[in-house]
Amino acid sequence: MAPKNPLCLPSLLLPLLTLLLPQADTRSFVVDRNHNRFLLDGAPFRYVSGSLHYFRVPRVLWADRLFKMRMSGLNVVQFYVPWNYHEPEPGVYNFNGSRDLFAFLKEATLANLLVILRPGPYICAEWEMGGLPAWLLRKPKIHLRTSDPDFLAAVDSWFKVLLPRIYPWLYHNGGNIISIQVENEYGSYRACDVSYMRHLAGLFRALLGDKILLFTTDGPEGLKCGSLQGLYTTVDFGPADNMTKIFGLLRKYEPRGPLVNSEYYTGWLDYWGQNHSTRSVPAVTKGLEKMLKLGASVNMYMFHGGTNFGYWNGADEKGRFLPITTSYDYDAPISEAGDPTPKLLAIRNVISKFQEVPLGPLPPPSPKMKLGPLTLHLDGNLLDFLDLLCPQGPIHSILPMTFEAVNQVHGYMLYRTYLTYTVSEPTQLWVPNNGVHDRAYVMVDGVFQGVLERNMKHNVFLMGKVGDKLDVLLENMGRLSFGSNSSDFKGLLQPPILGQTVLTQWMMFPLKVDNLVKWWFPIQPLKSSHPQAPSGPTFYSTTFPILNSGGDTFLFLPGWTKGQVWINGFNLGRYWTKRGPQQTLYVPRPLLFPRGTHNRITLLELENVPPQPQIQFLDRPILNSTKHRTYIYSLSGASEPMELSGH
Repeated sequence: MAPKNPLCLPSLLLPLLTLLLPQADTRSFVVDRNHNRFLLDGAPFRYVSGSLHYFRVPRVLWADRLFKMRMSGLNVVQFYVPWNYHEPEPGVYNFNGSRDLFAFLKEATLANLLVILRPGPYICAEWEMGGLPAWLLRKPKIHLRTSDPDFLAAVDSWFKVLLPRIYPWLYHNGGNIISIQVENEYGSYRACDVSYMRHLAGLFRALLGDKILLFTTDGPEGLKCGSLQGLYTTVDFGPADNMTKIFGLLRKYEPRGPLVNSEYYTGWLDYWGQNHSTRSVPAVTKGLEKMLKLGASVNMYMFHGGTNFGYWNGADEKGRFLPITTSYDYDAPISEAGDPTPKLLAIRNVISKFQEVPLGPLPPPSPKMKLGPLTLHLDGNLLDFLDLLCPQGPIHSILPMTFEAVNQVHGYMLYRTYLTYTVSEPTQLWVPNNGVHDRAYVMVDGVFQGVLERNMKHNVFLMGKVGDKLDVLLENMGRLSFGSNSSDFKGLLQPPILGQTVLTQWMMFPLKVDNLVKWWFPIQPLKSSHPQAPSGPTFYSTTFPILNSGGDTFLFLPGWTKGQVWINGFNLGRYWTKRGPQQTLYVPRPLLFPRGTHNRITLLELENVPPQPQIQFLDRPILNSTKHRTYIYSLSGASEPMELSGH
């Protein structure tokens, strides 16, 4: 008798797979237009979401921030993906460490939060160049955010790397991403290029498939150019706006389906020289409750703002150049240091009226630390370190070249020429056509002479002998992230003029300041303080121990003017004590070495050092202390006070 065929493993698994497959198929997030709602796995669903940017929070703190968001009653986290954070050079990709957005997606899953992803390519976000890589500007005639072939080629190349990696994380594939935004507030951009939006929509569909919900978001005035058939239309507005009118306008573009506010503003951004922006708790909670009563889904922007570490802040242009502060606290429900605020507790109370909020108390504020004052020691003038800052040597050109032309993305570049004649009387140095982008520190034979600034009328008068060195240190203060969004080239865009003489024969030194601070300064012995406080771009540093476990803290720089600060080689960002409003820089506890190990702080002060070169660490931030009323001057000399204006 022939033996019976033994049961094989596939035949045993087949019934089990048959049971499991329908369950996998039921994972879905769709629009129910008949009942003006979303359906999650076939059941009615409304999201109450908050924005958090992984690129503004140290990786070690992601889990803490996401847990607090979930405990606040949120069921979704919304975040951008900044292209320039992940593709620093064409074809070079970085998804490691703080750039590992897939680790962030895992942390969101662990926090039981679904995800709304906003991959751009343009994101605004008050981020350097709105998330677009500065290397795009190496083609000076490129038209950003349009169907310009050069721009589309770069976009396609990036998304063909990013989106396939995102695909497994889509909700219907077992991941946590329920919807993806195409572009960002495109209706606010002057181009209104429908072909560009159609190209993006087609690209997203080709790489992500038909099951994922794709959407757009715009302010009410941008719906006409920002919306596109086939993409779900959403809107953004804040507590002070007319909700009934705006949702009524939204219905002209999306007659059926759930109402969605993709950016409900819990606070606002800060510009250097203006007051710290706030939005009252009653205004925010009243608007939120009203939206939830309408059955709308809402994302609160921001729920936790974080910090523009390093050089990553963006800038606005609303008749003038307005760089964003280092702090992105945003007056959000979770503070820059990750602490729950009264606004969070009030929002949680509103949410609890409409859906279940996780049981248990919110975590308390993190421990804070005070230290100092500490005296800093002079390391030397920036010009003393030129060989180390630019080891490859200068680039020579008759006329000055931009940052982009010499592949300098962030930070600083030194321009040098020599006087070809003696200037015996004070003679004005100026740059035509608002050609300083963004701030210039002028020196003759190493002696600081003054500052030239974009959109500001500063008077700098020079004297010197034939052959004297004229050095102009240019600071990139952040590329435009909103507004006209024209290509924002950095550096000297026009040759400086001394009196009536156009200055030529320039040397450009692209500076690697972070490398110097991280690798060279730590091995050098500290010097004693300079007997006279120097002026102009100068390095100062000191070391200090923390005798206990430490805590979060806030670096206070009283009397310092403007510059950059590093702790243990990490670039904390810019300070501008003299202009404000931000007076302290957030220092997360994980950046500091505890229990007696020496920490090193380094400052690059660009203008004037206080008579006592001291700093302190405080246990609370100072974000609203504008020292002087700031006026922006047009090139004609007329002046007007700065006013807060939103997107």
